[in-house]
Amino acid sequence: MRTVKRRSRRVFVMVMSVALATLAGCETNPYTGRSQLLMTSVSQEMQMGAQAYDQVKSDPKMRPSQDPREVEPVKRVAARIVEAAKRSKYAEMANQFQWEVTVIKDDKTPNAFALPGGKMAVYTGIFPMAKTEAGLAAVMGHEVVHALARHGAERMSQGQLTNAGLQIVGAAAGASGRGGMLGQATMAALGVGAKVGVLLPFSRKHESEADYIGILLAADAGYDPREAVALWERMGQTSSGGAPSEFMSTHPSHETRIDQLKRWMPEAMAIYQSKQPVPAALLPTVP
Repeated sequence: MRTVKRRSRRVFVMVMSVALATLAGCETNPYTGRSQLLMTSVSQEMQMGAQAYDQVKSDPKMRPSQDPREVEPVKRVAARIVEAAKRSKYAEMANQFQWEVTVIKDDKTPNAFALPGGKMAVYTGIFPMAKTEAGLAAVMGHEVVHALARHGAERMSQGQLTNAGLQIVGAAAGASGRGGMLGQATMAALGVGAKVGVLLPFSRKHESEADYIGILLAADAGYDPREAVALWERMGQTSSGGAPSEFMSTHPSHETRIDQLKRWMPEAMAIYQSKQPVPAALLPTVP
């Protein structure tokens, strides 16, 4: 009886700790009004971002490009996107970051990223998908939003909260005498359910949020936001068809992204038409 009481008290303490952490860590995205759970400080994020960036640059497989035909357009786009970010609703965060961009010579990887703290990398494999500097602006705007909106910290916080919740369920099962194999099976089922029902949809929400705010930044930087639609149409055309269903994926489908971008386009075009347009210079051809 005393053991059950101790377990019940432990469950109560865990529940209260999770509730307090959730309340203390809630912030609001300034563009979408979405509430965000953030249990990591900005300084911690920036430190992790710098460490991750150093690891990428020190990896012997990651060859920084020295070709000015590849480096210069990326630097131009990055500079314009960063300046737009400093004028945006993320201005305070953007001005804290120490921005830096590296071009990685990897023609097979259509990718780019931006880490907390402003460290960015663009793989040359994204050039055929982006086609122009405006297309690259859509990519880089998207990635910069991930960093500014603190999506990485939000995912970590969601993971921490999910794990804490599963521990509470496990403790409660022990307190009620339902341990053993049944408790383990329930925990396993809840783990799968949490992954599909919470963590993956949350990642899809991050991707959509970055698509939306990213085209606004690109438009404010003077790049035609319609290039984002063309980018994802090309992505869809080159897809092998082996991608998981949207329900089981961390990213929206190409079709979903294109539909959403078209829905947001009037807002982005209004910004773009108020700016001095940047010429849609072609990116270098990747052999």
